[in-house]
Amino acid sequence: MPRKSKHSAGFRAKVALAAVKEMHTMSELASQFDVHANQIHKWKRRLVEGAEELFTRPGEDRQGDDAEVTELYEQIGRLKMELEWLKKKAAQFG
Repeated sequence: MPRKSKHSAGFRAKVALAAVKEMHTMSELASQFDVHANQIHKWKRRLVEGAEELFTRPGEDRQGDDAEVTELYEQIGRLKMELEWLKKKAAQFG
């Protein structure tokens, strides 16, 4: 059963931003916000890793996705050709 967080998203963001600013040590922030320093590290890492998503525009060109889609369509084409070949061979044997 997942644990419920006792801290709101706003609180976690506030603490993570304070950690990113690096104006206080982790132990000072832990005392100030009454949160364990390890938890602050996790929130800070999550904020930094997720920051790029904040600036991604809807519908923005995603080159990685396009390459994957192209590769999948090629694979579908190859599989269709193999299927047709197998159908012809199976028809020969009755």
